[in-house]
Amino acid sequence: MRSLDFAPLYRATVGFDQMADLMDRVLTNDAGAQSYPPYNIEKTADDAYRISIAVAGFTSDELDVEVKENALHVSAKKADDSGERKFLHRGIATRAFSRRFHLADHVKVTGAAHENGMLHIDLAREVPEALKPRKIEIGGAKAIEAEVVEV
Repeated sequence: MRSLDFAPLYRATVGFDQMADLMDRVLTNDAGAQSYPPYNIEKTADDAYRISIAVAGFTSDELDVEVKENALHVSAKKADDSGERKFLHRGIATRAFSRRFHLADHVKVTGAAHENGMLHIDLAREVPEALKPRKIEIGGAKAIEAEVVEV
């Protein structure tokens, strides 16, 4: 397996120390990529996203959606009904699953809905006012001296 050296990146950037962890996580997850259940990630607005997961055969009570430490964790476990029904062919996979999505900073889960065999999870990026770009007015040297004298 190929190893990436992020040292040149660290020399030219500030605050991107989590980037190496993210890249490592992505590269290691591709080797044994999990394909069940299938899902879509779509961008619904400038700062809004939706994750849709195919959960045919599961009820809302059997699904669990949890957010913990910038990670969205979706899991499901089917109640045991093997004694109640007798299948001649079982093509709908209702095996238990656990899927984790890593969320960026300031991305919040705004809601979840289960309809027509799909679990829809809505996300929104809510950047605090303190972190939004702001315009800095440029003044002359006299403006800075006046502020220093007043303090």
